[in-house]
Amino acid sequence: MSFRRLIRWSSSRTHVTSLSCRETRVDMCKELKTRVLRLSDDPQTHTHDVTEVLKCTVEALKAGQVVAVPTDTIYGLACVAQNSDAVRRVYDIKGRNGDKPLAVCVGEIQDIYSFCKVSVKEELLRDLLPGPVTLVLERSASLNRDLNPFTKLIGVRIPDHPFMRRLCQMCSEPLALTSANVSSHTSTLAVHEFEDLWPSLAVVVDGGPIADRSRVGSTVVDLSVCGRYRIIRPGCALSATLKILEGKFGLLEDSVSH
Repeated sequence: MSFRRLIRWSSSRTHVTSLSCRETRVDMCKELKTRVLRLSDDPQTHTHDVTEVLKCTVEALKAGQVVAVPTDTIYGLACVAQNSDAVRRVYDIKGRNGDKPLAVCVGEIQDIYSFCKVSVKEELLRDLLPGPVTLVLERSASLNRDLNPFTKLIGVRIPDHPFMRRLCQMCSEPLALTSANVSSHTSTLAVHEFEDLWPSLAVVVDGGPIADRSRVGSTVVDLSVCGRYRIIRPGCALSATLKILEGKFGLLEDSVSH
């Protein structure tokens, strides 16, 4: 998947404007409450435009706002995981039960070691990530205590999506990530499907329809027990994940809930 080009910005209400210069885009970025950053394939001029999209999205995240982003599985809501107020805002926007955990998203394999206690080989991590898999590991003390305070575990993702990976790299800290929908509603594959949430978001990054049409999200696997694995959610990559866990690394299934 190549980076995509920003072609227009729009208010979350009704106004759509075509922009021709960087200054105008930056002014819109500052003024609009909700910014919709629409992406499309264009290899000629994508670099400058993607930089602007990333810049504005990072600014919103670092200001404690919640944004909507495309991933390799479904659309997601993201905020800075180390910002407790932003994490609470995600729960409020989704109407999510406070006992349900949020995963975190990072840009590189090495970032996982900063926030998790890893009990598997790095080669296993690299076989599964980037990809449509969430790995559940024991959290480290460096992760925000207000994020999932009811569990010692944390799910971590590296989506196989260049925009998301670069966004995490530019933020230089983990992003809390969850599906872009009202809790218990169907996962979304296009931004118009969660348009009712737009007024609560600082930025909506429209990457077009998600290629995977299953809506089941990532495969979630618990790797917190050395030598064992437990499937929490089958997701969209179960078969390939099991092939790696069992066939290549010889991990045993653990049916006991921890």
